[in-house]
Amino acid sequence: MHIVFADANPFSWDLIADLQLLLHYHFMQNAYLAGTLVAIAAGVMGYFMVLRDQSFAGHSLANVGFAGATGAALLGIAPVIGLFLAGLLAAVGIQTLSSTARQHRQSDIAVGAVFTASLALGFLFLHLSTAEYAGGVYTVLFGNVLGISDADVGIIAYSTLLLLAVMFCIARPLFFASLDPNVAAAHRVPVRALSLGFLVLLALEVAVAVQVIGVLLIFALLVTPAAIAHAVTTRPVVAVLVAMILALLFTWVGLAIGYATPYPVGFFITTFAFGTYVLVRGVRFIQTALLRQYARLQREEII
Repeated sequence: MHIVFADANPFSWDLIADLQLLLHYHFMQNAYLAGTLVAIAAGVMGYFMVLRDQSFAGHSLANVGFAGATGAALLGIAPVIGLFLAGLLAAVGIQTLSSTARQHRQSDIAVGAVFTASLALGFLFLHLSTAEYAGGVYTVLFGNVLGISDADVGIIAYSTLLLLAVMFCIARPLFFASLDPNVAAAHRVPVRALSLGFLVLLALEVAVAVQVIGVLLIFALLVTPAAIAHAVTTRPVVAVLVAMILALLFTWVGLAIGYATPYPVGFFITTFAFGTYVLVRGVRFIQTALLRQYARLQREEII
């Protein structure tokens, strides 16, 4: 569902009035509440996902959700249940296949194997399902934040609270295990259990976030804000806060512009995230070039 308004530009320079207009409709209230919860959780999970170099695993879990959602529709159950169950199975499969892989390339192969198998299952379930599910497939692929119901908001709220509570409890050992798993294991940190637990939590976040942004655009909230945060600071707490704030800004601004235009919200969220990432990387590149030039001039003066 996407609402097209008769007024092509409903906003003015009165920010309070614009905010009241934006939150006047119940579907927009649900959209902002769900988007805020998903963005907060995505900022936290995305930081550790980038730190652990598991962006490909996160992307694969999102695409595994396609198989879970189509399978859930085939069985007549809620898509979010299928999304999480498929992600849970994929997390166990990735961890099992990667447990004996010492090289990063071998781990990526294990993730890719689960990824391709899940896509094949998704296409099979889609073929077996009825034509009425075509609209549901579009929602799974690209999200439908403007069509989130009160029940969906409740599921997202409880899932987000659970995810944040667990992450708060395991954040310190997970950070240690992410930086140096061998040293962490030597200090009796349960590295494998933390790795599996993080993948399960990531599957939960993907199942929730898919309703907002879709499996094809999940990187916009999970990876891009965290990648920007890693580029601007090395302090873990600050980086998590930066990732959360950026995810919130991308979501809020994307919802506002999506409300005022006939175009998909996911497009704006993704575009703002990508544009900000390119801008930050460009600034970092210029800074690095200037520092190298300055260092070269300093060496020439010494010589």
